[in-house]
Amino acid sequence: MLSQKVGMIRSNYIIYRLFLNLIGIGAASIFFKHIDVDSFLTLLISAVILTVLNIFLKPVLLLLTLPIQILSLGLFYMVINAIILKLTASMVGGFYIDGFWSAVGGSLIIGLVNVVFDLFSTNSDLRNLNWKKIR
Repeated sequence: MLSQKVGMIRSNYIIYRLFLNLIGIGAASIFFKHIDVDSFLTLLISAVILTVLNIFLKPVLLLLTLPIQILSLGLFYMVINAIILKLTASMVGGFYIDGFWSAVGGSLIIGLVNVVFDLFSTNSDLRNLNWKKIR
């Protein structure tokens, strides 16, 4: 019974992240002229691939670049996010990012969307930040 609940929470979390990435990529394409998404289907596919890469590839990259992360005081995290976003754009036809700095800006917008939605999330299981534990 407990494993079913944990599985349900994980699947809800993945779906939640998928929709946040969809909104984030859409917002980044609105704010940056060098980020272009051709259609909603392309946006959806990009969000799915970005979510999968964030789940499986990002932890590996963070572990491999841990010394650089420590030396840069965590600023290299933005570079990893930009690399994953550029990788997503290279995998999806119709999703274009012109240049590395556009990818950094797009990853900042996607991260900002994630933080804003996490702050206002009513389901504590989906939230990354639990403000009751911080206080």
